[in-house]
Amino acid sequence: MALKNRIISVDIFRGLTIVLMILVNTPGTWSSVYAPFLHAEWHGYTPTDLVFPFFLFIVGTSIVFAYKHKKADAAAYKKITIRSLKLIGLGLFLGAFTISFPFIKEFSEIRFPGVLQRIGVVFFFAAIMFLNFRWKTLIGICAFLLVGYWLLMGFVPVNGMASTFERAPNNLANYIDLNVLGTHMWKDDYDPEGLLSTIPAICSALLGIFTGLILTSKQEQKIRLMVGIGGSLLILGHLWDLVFPINKALWTSSFVLVTAGWANMFLALIYYITDVRKIQFGSIFRYAGANAITVYFLSSFITKLFYSIKVSEELSLHAWLFETVFVQDFLSAQFSSLLYGLTVVAFYVLLAYWLYKRNIFIKV
Repeated sequence: MALKNRIISVDIFRGLTIVLMILVNTPGTWSSVYAPFLHAEWHGYTPTDLVFPFFLFIVGTSIVFAYKHKKADAAAYKKITIRSLKLIGLGLFLGAFTISFPFIKEFSEIRFPGVLQRIGVVFFFAAIMFLNFRWKTLIGICAFLLVGYWLLMGFVPVNGMASTFERAPNNLANYIDLNVLGTHMWKDDYDPEGLLSTIPAICSALLGIFTGLILTSKQEQKIRLMVGIGGSLLILGHLWDLVFPINKALWTSSFVLVTAGWANMFLALIYYITDVRKIQFGSIFRYAGANAITVYFLSSFITKLFYSIKVSEELSLHAWLFETVFVQDFLSAQFSSLLYGLTVVAFYVLLAYWLYKRNIFIKV
């Protein structure tokens, strides 16, 4: 398959991931959410915990399509750097924005890490490595980073105490975030997009790069390879979980393997349906995938506005809409909350469809 030809399954997978990101981020109320749409409290994982690593995985896959025939020169580095800085800048804007004049939070209240910031950093390092190293070297780098992260987290004493994987002061990732970022975090004691945990997050994209290389190769057994790799990663990840627990907040090495395993499985299935069997499936997700970052940014920004704008002293615009339209006696609280989220998703899918049909593709 020529590289210039779009692989439909990649676009669908990217769009589906963005749709799920919006859905799990915008329930009607956080007090009533079905369990699969919540993150694991600490160790372990739920379907929701798969969403962000899936996006980093597809970032890696997309790097192959964008840079497979590019040279590692100043022009490529400039393009990669500018895109990374745009993503980081958009994330910092979301963290700093407030509706009160002068529309920027007090410096001490601004959260520095975030989803878009992590995407920007991961994209930068993954793309640079892809341009400079062959796939065998990338496998070695990925293994080194994952094993190294485990050794750091599990065996380096923290402030005179034995290390731990729990949410505690002697957790190395949390300790670094607290001492470097201070008040600029999501929580008082840790950040799910923290500094040290960004290192294994790069491996989520590197594993996506390996799948991208399979998809752009002349290899005939692509589906078998993806399923085989996916199954192997799942087994290895769950075995590693015995000594390095699967944990999204820490982005543990076992978490990287398990989520990349599932990503390969789901992408293989979508690839078989759309690119092999040529069955029309998931076109609506292709539209969202074509402007993925734009749709995600708008959803995050508008959601923030809805939570910030007050209809009354007690109700935000978000709460007022939810309680007025979606809370009904014949619906359970959880279903009402989910229905609100699905309505939000429908709005952004329609927006993505409108942009797609008018050939409007906003590149970030």
